Amino acid sequence: MHTRPHKALFPILRRLSDGSFHSGQALACEFSLSRASVFNVLTQAETLGLRIHAVRGRGYRLPDPVEWLDASEIERYLGQAGSAFDVRVVDSIDSTNRLLMTEALAGASDGCVIAAEHQQAGRGRRGRSWQATPGGGLMFSVLWRFDGGLQAIGGLSLAVGLAVARAVNRHSSHVAQLKWPNDILVGYRKLAGILIEIQGDMHGMAFAVAGVGLNVRIRGEQRDCIDQAVVDLEEIGAHVSRNRLLADCLDEMHAVMAVFRCEGFAALRADWEALDAYAGRPVRLQFPDGRSARGTAAGVDETGALRLRGANGLFHLYNGGEISLRPEERP
Repeated sequence: MHTRPHKALFPILRRLSDGSFHSGQALACEFSLSRASVFNVLTQAETLGLRIHAVRGRGYRLPDPVEWLDASEIERYLGQAGSAFDVRVVDSIDSTNRLLMTEALAGASDGCVIAAEHQQAGRGRRGRSWQATPGGGLMFSVLWRFDGGLQAIGGLSLAVGLAVARAVNRHSSHVAQLKWPNDILVGYRKLAGILIEIQGDMHGMAFAVAGVGLNVRIRGEQRDCIDQAVVDLEEIGAHVSRNRLLADCLDEMHAVMAVFRCEGFAALRADWEALDAYAGRPVRLQFPDGRSARGTAAGVDETGALRLRGANGLFHLYNGGEISLRPEERP
């Protein structure tokens, strides 16, 4: 877990991202801080992975341009689909999913979106942390409410993954593919992950919060802290505004959810399988209790469960967010 950033950190970073030098004195005056406090704030920025260019006599600037998230820009890119969402951008938070779960319980409406520049305790599946430098990723959560209860939510993580992959593929010549149950890959390296949290009754009212973490630009030292093969948009040449990409993700989610609500995941199954990174490949499933299963990945069924063909040719179905799928090297 990261230290909570100083309240002036992001306002100062926004000032520095215009490409010009700003003196410590000018920053101190503008933000009602001492020069020592300005220095400490910028030191904290570097601990979060941002490079600060400091030159004696000239001041500070951000050498790498950062496009900060802006709710009005996101809504502008969304166009007509914008009416389906209520987008809020925050600078730093423990977790967008955690906040949105709390707000959902307090009555937040369907389509509520929270995006953050920085998460102090961003989470992936199986308790992993989600690492991202401010400005170097997209981290957001979306709330959906369902009248049909928890039974209407089966396959949601796959539907959300399909939407995110489609949004990335609007801008990338390297096809983003899907890894069951909720990762987006490029060249078998992880570009984005999805964390779904649900609450409600099996047959009554229910809601789901879908958290998305997507790598835009990973710095070398940050990459060293990640325990799996990862890739970012910069590496695959997908140079797109973060505000535009977030809007595209929401736009694709809006289209996917229109189908999902009416017909369930079954109507999206073929589209998901068309982007399945492991179709026909030997894989190993790792279960939370230490057991494992091997076979050939054979797509998913109409509920989003993984179909695994065993050595005897029989198919087995597996469901559950805590199962880990890994490629199995051919002998």
